[in-house]
Amino acid sequence: MDKAKVYYCDFTATADCNLLQKLEKLIKTAGIETIDFKDKFTAIKIHFGEPGNLSYLRPNYAKVLVDLIKKNGGSAFLTDCNTLYVGRRKNAIDHLDTAYENGFNPFATNCHVIIADGLKGTDDIDVPVNGEYVTSAKIGRAVMDADIFITLTHFKGHESTGFGGCLKNIGMGCGSRAGKMEMHYSGKPMVNQEMCVSCGQCYKNCAHGAISFVDRKAVIDHTKCVGCGRCIGACNHDAIHPTNGSANDLLNKKIAEYSLAVVQNRPQFHISLVVDVSPCCDCHSENDLPIIGDVGMFASFDPVAIDQACADMCQKAPVIPGSQLAKNRKHHCDHHDPFTGTHPDTNWEVCLEHAQKIGLGTRSYELIEIK
Repeated sequence: MDKAKVYYCDFTATADCNLLQKLEKLIKTAGIETIDFKDKFTAIKIHFGEPGNLSYLRPNYAKVLVDLIKKNGGSAFLTDCNTLYVGRRKNAIDHLDTAYENGFNPFATNCHVIIADGLKGTDDIDVPVNGEYVTSAKIGRAVMDADIFITLTHFKGHESTGFGGCLKNIGMGCGSRAGKMEMHYSGKPMVNQEMCVSCGQCYKNCAHGAISFVDRKAVIDHTKCVGCGRCIGACNHDAIHPTNGSANDLLNKKIAEYSLAVVQNRPQFHISLVVDVSPCCDCHSENDLPIIGDVGMFASFDPVAIDQACADMCQKAPVIPGSQLAKNRKHHCDHHDPFTGTHPDTNWEVCLEHAQKIGLGTRSYELIEIK
């Protein structure tokens, strides 16, 4: 496979070219306008940040992208899928409130927000992928209904995958609640009897007759349950939870296969900003001191190459004194990698190796710097 082109610029700015203008220049130079946006719907996959976290990307960056798409005759929307865990993004209403609270509203971004997997995270599409670990990926419907798919990614550390980059944004982010369960867990859900209020929503959403009620409490028959996770999304009281977490390497491989399901057979483009590189995901309701200094902005048509380029550039970035990475290097073994050094039980390369293996993209790239 030929080397992919990854375009890059740093975060220096002048009176003649601020960061927003620099981002526009970057993505234009990278070729985004070669995509035919005319009269087409474009999904822009982004992370809106959990309330309390301040390291997520500023909405201003999204507006640059939206304005350019509209200028080229397209219709754009910002999107993400609901989360599996308890928080303020596990249903579409709370998720929208969170997006607006963090500045992702039509006034700031010039477009609307659509939560791709619907009100309770059950509005998804089974997308055939025939991978080694995933046969059919459960992807938020609005993501798959779009004609064009673009990512705008905050590149940062992650406690399970090493870093949260473009592939994490695509694979995990576009999975519905049931899809997220498939990636994170290999077991079938259980009911916390104390939290069950006998509302019956899990029963209504089970297509396999696996749920019944004993003494007014839901019970899941694992001989009938297929592990789809729809009952988790349907429960408003967090009474149903998954079991048997996937190992980190397996999680990374599933993310790669889910990413393939999302991007295959349609135009795609990817933007990653390596800024405020927090040690953990923006899903946390807090963000710690960045582990390394700001690196720059990247753009590419190849989701694997852009992750590899970002990771490579991060290796050269200065470690922030007092950060989790600095503390780990002082008291533990130095892994000579900012992400493994921050989370020693992770290996981010597994995801990229598997993504390249299944034809999602290439780790071999040409870095083209613009001023």
